[in-house]
Amino acid sequence: SPPGRFADYFVICGLDTETGLEPDELSGENFEQTPLRRTFKSKVLARYPENVEWNPFDQDAVGMLCMPKGLAFKTQADSREPQFHSFIITREDGSRTFGFSLTFFEEVTSKQICSAMQTLYHMHNAEYDIFHTPPPNDKDSCSSTGDCNGTSVSKLQRFNSYDISRDTLYVSKCICLIAPMSFMKACKKVLEQLHQAVTSPQPPPLPLESYIYNILYEVPLPPAGRSLKFSGVYGPIICQRPSTNELPLFDFPVKEVFELLGVENVVQLFTCALLEFQILLYSQ
Repeated sequence: SPPGRFADYFVICGLDTETGLEPDELSGENFEQTPLRRTFKSKVLARYPENVEWNPFDQDAVGMLCMPKGLAFKTQADSREPQFHSFIITREDGSRTFGFSLTFFEEVTSKQICSAMQTLYHMHNAEYDIFHTPPPNDKDSCSSTGDCNGTSVSKLQRFNSYDISRDTLYVSKCICLIAPMSFMKACKKVLEQLHQAVTSPQPPPLPLESYIYNILYEVPLPPAGRSLKFSGVYGPIICQRPSTNELPLFDFPVKEVFELLGVENVVQLFTCALLEFQILLYSQ
């Protein structure tokens, strides 16, 4: 039987520098986009522990759900704020495991990856010029794509480009906790503090490995009807588990539902649920 740990796995997903830049097939072909707007395949780079018998690690599912849009690249000119999301893996027997991911951007230090991105831009710009350069003496084409003095669309679209000698390249990376219960707020706080420790110029009080070991092996699930307080990197983290006679655990802010859907849509959605209509939620 499961030992009742707070979390079963700590996972890192991101760019595999050995395999390089691979197109993300799940996102569809997007070769018409500039290379910085394309999505590339992410990989599970590490997981701790390797495997637990009560919760077998599903590498494909975790890798896809940690970074559903694949790898994203940006330069110093783009916004690079961390983003958090959660997911659920439901197995054939109906059992569930919960995932919590924090995605952030870090500088690409591999010269091979930077050179590959530069090459993709050279290829993209060359192909764009071939297909969008108007024929000689074609005034209609000149007026539709820009003027004939050189300010064409192909030059304007290069404004959002990458120059290896000028720009700093960043790539998305994800740290994730896989847990048996949906303690969203506590897991988010754990991941945010770990990320803060990695990016802070001052080292944390203890090595990061000790905090990860603590969350995986020493922090238990709180008993039903009890709360649990444990130490994070920079402060205490608290979670509470409902008792058996209370509503099930729902650790997500309802405010976000209203912000995303609006009051009228939430009322309509609630009405459909009460009337037992089939409900389809569609999202990109």
